[in-house]
Amino acid sequence: MTLFPKFHWAKVPIFWLLAIYLTVVFFTGGGSRADTQSLIILRPFAVVFCGIALLSLRWEHLQQYRTIFALAAATFALVIAHLIPMPPDLWHQLPGRDLLMEVDRVSGTEAQWRPIALVPPLAWNAFYALFVPFAVLLLGVQLKSEERYQLLNVILALGLLSGIWGLLQVMSSPDGPLYLYKFTTNGAAVGLFANRNHQAVLLSCLFPTLAVFASFGVRNEQQRTVKKWLALGGGAFLVPLILVTGSRAGIFTGIFGLLLAFVLYRKPSQINETRSSAKQLNPFVIAIGFGALALAAVTIVLSRAEAFRRLLTLDQREELRWQIWEPIAQMAMKYFPVGSGVGSFIQVYQIDEPDALLGLTYVNRAHNDWLEVWVTAGVPGALLLGIAVFCFLKASYLAFTTSPAGAHRASYARLGAVILFIFALASAVDYPLRTPSIACLAVVAMIWLRGEHTRAVEKAGGD
Repeated sequence: MTLFPKFHWAKVPIFWLLAIYLTVVFFTGGGSRADTQSLIILRPFAVVFCGIALLSLRWEHLQQYRTIFALAAATFALVIAHLIPMPPDLWHQLPGRDLLMEVDRVSGTEAQWRPIALVPPLAWNAFYALFVPFAVLLLGVQLKSEERYQLLNVILALGLLSGIWGLLQVMSSPDGPLYLYKFTTNGAAVGLFANRNHQAVLLSCLFPTLAVFASFGVRNEQQRTVKKWLALGGGAFLVPLILVTGSRAGIFTGIFGLLLAFVLYRKPSQINETRSSAKQLNPFVIAIGFGALALAAVTIVLSRAEAFRRLLTLDQREELRWQIWEPIAQMAMKYFPVGSGVGSFIQVYQIDEPDALLGLTYVNRAHNDWLEVWVTAGVPGALLLGIAVFCFLKASYLAFTTSPAGAHRASYARLGAVILFIFALASAVDYPLRTPSIACLAVVAMIWLRGEHTRAVEKAGGD
């Protein structure tokens, strides 16, 4: 049963709509700033695609992915709750509002109704931002199993394109047209992003993605060989691409991505085995191939291995990231239990920023999204995050301990778990999921993880 019965959902080319949408997102959603100009294109585009997806959405889709939809609904509800104006008597009871209360007293605006969010325009920005990944969810849950598998090729293509784009950036002018965003790291290999760390975390996710790519869809020996060398070559190519980003965090997420690729790889078994064991592809051979090809690639670009240089020249006096976490944790208690409001971090941090940490640049994020959620969304946000983590751990446990419908499906579920793990790891020192394209990839990973362990909603004979 569709939500709109007069519209026949099967006639909608959902896979191609989603592929087009993801392409647009990757080219316009690589920045996390609220004033990114390309958002003028992306967000209306996202709302339109949400509307298109609703035309073919079935109640069964909602039931199949009810956990993800419940988390999405709770997230929307939390942001909306932070935008609802409150009567003055109630608002004055909220902790951490002393400065604004004093401003109201002096200006004579004590009777003004205010929302929980201390910076309402940025809370509205957070609300609008939710529609970009939500469109991926509405479209992605309608895919058939084979289409979910084909989506891997789209992610690989966009990810490798971003990597190549970054390589071209470091070979061209630092102020050239290949840099898509005004506020970026000119001269660095940021690819389709504004931030080098976000480029690096995307490339890190491609290691396990290539492993699954090489594991399935093999019908003959020629395909096995082609996929094997495409995966090996792609993996070797990723190593220098991560190094030239200059992202120190990218080195560590890249290591995790590479190690997890070995966990996910499965030897193709859909063809007749006629070769001797000496010629069979196994993880040891893959490791040798990765090492040899990566070493050659790194040798070529060693002069541009900015990440290693930044890692070796780490100066704690200049590395504010570790120093700001303590005052930010103290801020969280100041606004406990409701938080300062989604989107308000920059302004509320400036109120309590220690004099010793003042500099010529401002702190745009906590560089620890787990901590920032605690500051801005308070206990409700922390509870929602905790529920999401519990659901992730439960689904990941099922993915790695059961086989929903053979190795094929299990590997896609595990790939989703691995990608989300990398994002969670990166979020401890950065804010990748605040970037629209990374947020959309996270939704794809959720669909892989959850979709392969629930009953498919498809036409008879489809799966």
